[in-house]
Amino acid sequence: MWSICKKELHQFFSNLTGYIAIILFLLVNGLFLFVLKDSNLFDFGYATLDRFFELAPWILIFLVPAITMRSLSDEFKTGTFEILQTRPVTKWQIVTGKYVSVLLVLIFIIVPTFIYIITIKKLSAVGSIDSGGIAGSYIGLFLLAAVFASIGLCCSSFTNNAVVAFLISAFACLLFYFGFNAVSKLPVFQAKADYYIEMLGIDFHYRSVSRGLLDSRDIIYFCSLIVLFLLITVKNLFQR
Repeated sequence: MWSICKKELHQFFSNLTGYIAIILFLLVNGLFLFVLKDSNLFDFGYATLDRFFELAPWILIFLVPAITMRSLSDEFKTGTFEILQTRPVTKWQIVTGKYVSVLLVLIFIIVPTFIYIITIKKLSAVGSIDSGGIAGSYIGLFLLAAVFASIGLCCSSFTNNAVVAFLISAFACLLFYFGFNAVSKLPVFQAKADYYIEMLGIDFHYRSVSRGLLDSRDIIYFCSLIVLFLLITVKNLFQR
């Protein structure tokens, strides 16, 4: 598993792709937080990272599929998956190795944003910030990215075309993040039906964790989605 993980990390950072992903994530968030009018912290007037945690999921919806789209599709396209099957590794080890490598890449992408914490602390009039809320938001952001990574890896196992894998996984991430929330607002759902439908979406649980309160139900939800999509990925590999 670790050999596959190291191989994936080496491929990702051996060219500009990995560095461009990190730079783009920081650049887009930095522009919205500190430069663009009506969205920057200076116009907002409060030393808070709420705007970052609202924007970051939308960037990850497209960034994570871009990272995962070649994970398995390129293996199928180039024929290296058949070679991989001759090695003493199980399907679970292949999937886990690739998934862990994506998680490490996402950590490399998220960790540099800690500089934002130092920045808003310096900008704060009283010199203090809501550390508990920010810590909870970062945990929620990582869990969100982890779910997107499992969805992207799963979609990459359905096709040998990386572009198709990107489009499918981006749509799936968008659907699970915002789709259930949008459906719950339809007039046809009344009483408590809208609440239960909204609970099926990632956005509901992400907002819950972002409040700084770690509820076991939210953790179970994220872990269940990750396991579900990894199981589907392994099943697809067995079918091949």
